[in-house]
Amino acid sequence: MRHILATAIVLASAVVVLHGHNFGTNPPTWNREVSRLVFDKCASCHRPDGTAFSLMTYQDAQPHAVAMKDAVLARQMPPWGAVKGFGSFRNDQGLSQEQIEVITDWVEGGMLKGNNPNVKPEPPKFDKPPEVVRTDGVQVRDGTRLMSDLRLDGLIPGRVPDGKSMQVVAVRPNGGVEPLIWLYEYRNRYRHPFLFRSPITLPSGTVIRGLPSGATLTLLQVP
Repeated sequence: MRHILATAIVLASAVVVLHGHNFGTNPPTWNREVSRLVFDKCASCHRPDGTAFSLMTYQDAQPHAVAMKDAVLARQMPPWGAVKGFGSFRNDQGLSQEQIEVITDWVEGGMLKGNNPNVKPEPPKFDKPPEVVRTDGVQVRDGTRLMSDLRLDGLIPGRVPDGKSMQVVAVRPNGGVEPLIWLYEYRNRYRHPFLFRSPITLPSGTVIRGLPSGATLTLLQVP
């Protein structure tokens, strides 16, 4: 009897895990949840006159909904960015697990627009000048050895083949390995700096590894 009860508890727990983000009779809608997420995380690029296709309205987003779901499930990030968990960046725009579930539940729930337009937030305004792309650093290739100590604020991809993935690390003279960035299916048209949450000090003699042939990165020094 105890064995049967324990089995039942395990099965019930599994059901809770599998359906933990089930919205039931109140699935997410564009007006209430999804637009808020898109405006916050995606609109700086995905907008009219932006660097990617617009997601600013329901009519814009609905045709791309399945692709949005596939992207966040496969990589938990946009396909032009850095993989979460490999390097920690203060300008990270990746989605949390909860936000990923909002997107997947919206798509699986029928991509509902919602009946109440008053719950949709105001679209963001884009009146800031474009971010200046920093170049104050050291350009490196695979195997580059640093000739002096470097206090690293971040990095920016240089010449990277479109769609290329790579894991870049810094190998210190004592053999210690510092993960720098893992780019997955990178797209040059979305080029921007990746700025670390805390500076990283790399001593003279550190070797950069993980760049494919012909690819470059610029290591940005702390201002």
